[in-house]
Amino acid sequence: MTSTTRDKMIAGAADLMSRRGVNATSMRDVVRHTATPRGSIGHHFPDGKPQLLAEAVRFAGQRVSVRLDKALSELGVIAGFRALVASWRRRLETTQFEAGCPVLAVAVDHYVGETSDKGDARDEATQQHLLDLAHDVFTDWQQVMLLALKREGLAAARATRLATLVVAVIEGTVALCRAARSTQPLDHAQQELELILSEALGRKAE
Repeated sequence: MTSTTRDKMIAGAADLMSRRGVNATSMRDVVRHTATPRGSIGHHFPDGKPQLLAEAVRFAGQRVSVRLDKALSELGVIAGFRALVASWRRRLETTQFEAGCPVLAVAVDHYVGETSDKGDARDEATQQHLLDLAHDVFTDWQQVMLLALKREGLAAARATRLATLVVAVIEGTVALCRAARSTQPLDHAQQELELILSEALGRKAE
């Protein structure tokens, strides 16, 4: 049992959460989805499903943060934003609109333990912990966008509002695309957000 097995399970849990949500993602499903030994659950995640879900949220958040920061730093705000949208479009299309955002899944799904009754105090503690992690991830994404906007001369207050808008719109639009089984909502959102960002940065929209 290597760290590679652990990483594979975390990535697999994030993928399943993006498709099924929190409660429909079981430890057994993660093992099956990642083709990892069943014994690796207790070895790598002694605290069970809550620990695995928490690690999956952190993994998903960090993966997006790194890619978004790289795109914005190398391409600038507008082109970096386009790269973000393009990555979501690919994700939606390659999974036939089955996969969304695992962090959003945590924010909207109320955790219920696999072997406990709803309302169990441990479940409530896990729920709050997962919400705190999701909040941290969303905040980090906003911070990455905020810093990019400030680098291009935008005042902190406006940059903060726009960073929030970008993250909120993309997260919500991905959900619309899954329901519609179409990227049209994402196309519309991209066009409007590009206009808003271009206006804020004092540029002509392309």
